Amino acid sequence: MGLEKEKSDISILMNDDEFNRSIEPMLSKKKGKLHTEPPDRDPNDINAHVKVGFEDVIAEPSSAHSFDKVWIGSHAVFELAKYIFYRLLTTLLAVPMAFLLGLLFGVISCIHIWMVMPLVQSLMMVLPSVKVVWRSLTDMFVAPCFQSVGKSLSSVHVKTIEN
Repeated sequence: MGLEKEKSDISILMNDDEFNRSIEPMLSKKKGKLHTEPPDRDPNDINAHVKVGFEDVIAEPSSAHSFDKVWIGSHAVFELAKYIFYRLLTTLLAVPMAFLLGLLFGVISCIHIWMVMPLVQSLMMVLPSVKVVWRSLTDMFVAPCFQSVGKSLSSVHVKTIEN
């Protein structure tokens, strides 16, 4: 941000960590109570690519700066809109999506456990005998054909002549 040259009656004091830390707007933090750190709901960083801040979306190069109040206001509006719409959409969609995804993963797990793995294990038990039969068939039919073609083509000599 640039330096503010004019005097104003209103000033906003923010620590850089508080300014960029989370989607929670500054107004929701109550003073006087001990602030405990919320539990980490993404401990494996599955959604690390979604952690988008104002500076990741809006960036003014040093050659073009808007007024400081516009920058602070737009940052506040961005954070507030992101906070409100995320909360609104999760309120409307989280429970139905959790139900559908639970149903989907339950069906996939059931199919995998009761159909796919028994089929794979059965094939793994049958494959050694299939391997013996397949090898016998290729030794009887395919190998003699390729041996005769190889012997007949082994007498062919190719010479290249440059023009």
